[in-house]
Amino acid sequence: MLVNALMLLLGMLALAVPVAAAMGILGLVLDQLYSMLPLYRASGEVFWSTSTDFLLVSIPMFILLGELMLRAGMAERLYDAMEKWLGWLPGGLMHANIGACAAFAATSGSSVATAATIGTVAIPQGERHGYSPPLFLGTLAAGGTLGILIPPSINMIIYGTLTDTSVPQLYLAGFFPGLVLAVIFSLTVVVACYFRPAWGGVRQETTWRARFASLINLVPPLLIFVVVVGSIYAGIATPTEAAAVGVMAALALAALYKSLSWAMLREAAESTIRTSSMVILIVLAAYFLNFVLVGIGLTDKLTSTILSLGWTPMQTFMAVVLFYLVLGCFLETLSMMVTTIPITAPLMISMGFDPVWFGIVVMVLLEMALITPPVGLNLFVVQGVRRGGSLNDVIFGAIPFVFALMAMVALLAFVPGVATWLPQQFY
Repeated sequence: MLVNALMLLLGMLALAVPVAAAMGILGLVLDQLYSMLPLYRASGEVFWSTSTDFLLVSIPMFILLGELMLRAGMAERLYDAMEKWLGWLPGGLMHANIGACAAFAATSGSSVATAATIGTVAIPQGERHGYSPPLFLGTLAAGGTLGILIPPSINMIIYGTLTDTSVPQLYLAGFFPGLVLAVIFSLTVVVACYFRPAWGGVRQETTWRARFASLINLVPPLLIFVVVVGSIYAGIATPTEAAAVGVMAALALAALYKSLSWAMLREAAESTIRTSSMVILIVLAAYFLNFVLVGIGLTDKLTSTILSLGWTPMQTFMAVVLFYLVLGCFLETLSMMVTTIPITAPLMISMGFDPVWFGIVVMVLLEMALITPPVGLNLFVVQGVRRGGSLNDVIFGAIPFVFALMAMVALLAFVPGVATWLPQQFY
């Protein structure tokens, strides 16, 4: 049953059927074939209860926050500061790419927005200073994935909603792994440039005075991060309220930089509406599909089947990781998450794994899906920003970072405290 359902879903996606429609059709087909009761009659209640979930309101808020930061010119100033502080390392501006992506991810919550925004600023610099195009573009594609892992993260909100897991705990759990992964990415660049110094381009010299003067450009993203995440853990605001406060902070900063206008607000609002509509529609369809899967007993059957195989928890974990690695080559991350989490999360939790820890593992696996062809979304985003050249440059440049992400999964498997230690201090 599971194999047939998965093949039907992949077939519809291959035919370019919209993700939300594909999941809705799959739910109706499974309902007709395997359900004793007409489950579709409860779809109205499922859609209503899901769409009125207060936590989901934070999704358009975080999307709007990223749009405002993009149009307020904060990315250019942020990149300038990272260039001055990290440009001395072997690989020069490629470390600035990763650092700027990490900082921007800590405010936008979106991998695509992070890759597109920093890529727009960085790519002209890389071309000007003679960097290896593949590796330089790879740092942007990989660095952009940090938007999923470093809080605040839209994908963590969806995971928390699907699994009834605390979003504040997920945010705490993602903080250290996000920083560790950024360091691993930088180490990957250092190793690559050690063996191929020519890939590192022409290193830019700067003075300490210029470095300290650029610190002012780090204040806006840091301020938004403190306002959003700090208000959550201070008990002042829920994630949804914190997202709204972040939007107000972004508006204030845009006004301070004299980039706030009706035209800018209209562009940000239109882009937010388009993105939010797509995301929420997919979430609604996913909830209906999940309702049907539970109703026909598929999740219970899968769990009992896996348990009957006698696999150890680690063997089950490795099978789930392999499943996501393969699926990530063919599915977009949001659709992959909402269609698989209702199946894999109960299975992993029944094996004794922490749902917060598993959430972080899933985020890293989703990051891998963003940079693995043929459907790695960040690969196309960076290539689109580049406006020329071959997509193969971005693909080959991202390959070393796929191995870096695999190393991160292994680290989480053997040292789970990397993700669980910080939440345990607060909860």
